[in-house]
Amino acid sequence: MRTAIYPGTFDPVTNGHLDILIRAKELFDGVTIAIAADSMKTPLFTLEERMQLLMEATKDMPNVSVCMFEGLTVEFARQCGAVAILRGLRALSDFEYEFQLALMNKKIASDIETIFLMTQSEFSFVSSSAIKWAASLHAKVSDFVPFHVEKALMKKYSCPRTSEDD
Repeated sequence: MRTAIYPGTFDPVTNGHLDILIRAKELFDGVTIAIAADSMKTPLFTLEERMQLLMEATKDMPNVSVCMFEGLTVEFARQCGAVAILRGLRALSDFEYEFQLALMNKKIASDIETIFLMTQSEFSFVSSSAIKWAASLHAKVSDFVPFHVEKALMKKYSCPRTSEDD
């Protein structure tokens, strides 16, 4: 069985992420969505919340699992028996960063490939950061995320922020 991992912070999961996942399922027997526990980013959603949002988004997708991981992505891929790491690309700026990561991963684990999938053009401008920014201003984000994710975003941003939150 040829499996791949799809790592990221998924804060929150977007329709662009799901597009990459749906297409990757056609290439592999199984895909594990790997939520990074240790990231240099400051997430809006907790690790557990991101896990729940992804499990809900993928509940009808056979051969897709969701889990958390810490440490090096390639080491986690090895633990899972994955042959590839999936990465989505939106623009040239993504490629430069992702290319560096892929080369580093290849040096550490030459037996694990990095597979880049381009997002469809309708998702090429969608990022979790942009969605969070729009949601924080109470913009409609239903075109960019599943309904349950939009609901979770609106809940997060429903209370006015205070200076103590900063």
